[in-house]
Amino acid sequence: MPTQKIIAIIPARGESKRLPRKNLAVLAGLPLVVHSIRHAIEADSVSEVYVSTDDDEIARISAEQGAEIVWRPAELAADTATSESALLHTLEHRRIEGRDDPDLVVFLQCTSPVRQAGDIDRAVQTLRTAGADSVISVAPNKRLFWRLENETPVPINYDPARRLREQDMAPQFEENGSIFVVRTELLRAEENRMGGKIAFYVMDSWSTCQIDEPEDLELVEWILTKRRLKGSAAAPGHIENEYPS
Repeated sequence: MPTQKIIAIIPARGESKRLPRKNLAVLAGLPLVVHSIRHAIEADSVSEVYVSTDDDEIARISAEQGAEIVWRPAELAADTATSESALLHTLEHRRIEGRDDPDLVVFLQCTSPVRQAGDIDRAVQTLRTAGADSVISVAPNKRLFWRLENETPVPINYDPARRLREQDMAPQFEENGSIFVVRTELLRAEENRMGGKIAFYVMDSWSTCQIDEPEDLELVEWILTKRRLKGSAAAPGHIENEYPS
């Protein structure tokens, strides 16, 4: 088949309520946004890497790392703005510059930086092999869930009267927020990162760790440095902050 045009888009706004300046928080010696930029640049299948931001410092650091910057207007950087709005705005930015739409968009979330080398390329290949319209990265999950209905606990995914052993449970997965791959025509039509025929790209349980609170930085740094994710830009042999404050 003809070579597909694939771009990566990394939304990275400047403000965050729970963890201020989250996308610039130093993790294993690098600002958080840089991990996703390097993963995208390392991917053989990705030809262009964009960072959508409203922040001067994020823009400067991202450009230094080789990403193209798309300046996001304030209304698309508000707390209520969706990630899809940033993806679609980036596509429109490319059109204004006279660039045709890519075949596929790889959407990476800065807050989910636990990726192995080759994950993005394998996720793209999963879409092709499955003949899918979108791919979401997931991790196996054997947890038992409950919800409250009128203050009453109700099981969601099992029968407490017939409690299964973990090894006897049907396979179930949770989104880890790390990698999304979507056909551009579907993204434009549905304004959604997923739809049509959806396929899973399965990652390990460590990949579910996300940066939302200050303590998450310590956990993810342990994963990236102590576990030494081999072959990844997110796993330096030793921690040395390239961007000292």
